[in-house]
Amino acid sequence: QLQASGGGLVQAGDSLRLSCTASGSIFRANYLGWYRQGPGKQRELVAYIKSDGSRDSADSVKGRFTMSRDNGKNAIYLQMNSLKPEDSGVYYCNVWKGRSSYWGQGTQVTVSS
Repeated sequence: QLQASGGGLVQAGDSLRLSCTASGSIFRANYLGWYRQGPGKQRELVAYIKSDGSRDSADSVKGRFTMSRDNGKNAIYLQMNSLKPEDSGVYYCNVWKGRSSYWGQGTQVTVSS
């Protein structure tokens, strides 16, 4: 199970840090990702970290969002700075272990202008 938290209502330019805590170990996870779904939009990839260490993020968040992991706490994070209204949406964490994919329940981020 994945539990996402940290969302909220903020103003443009503010920062938020999302957390996603796993009930099991993420140490051997193949893939860790953050996604978001804005109102009336499809779910989109925000950032990911793969088991080989490779990572990337969406062009729209580059330079503003940073994803990290803490294997000791079985947690992944998304530090979001300089938030914009278009960053609003429900943010989901995703973990792949082997052939199994796990999703968190989502945490709402609302950025007012």
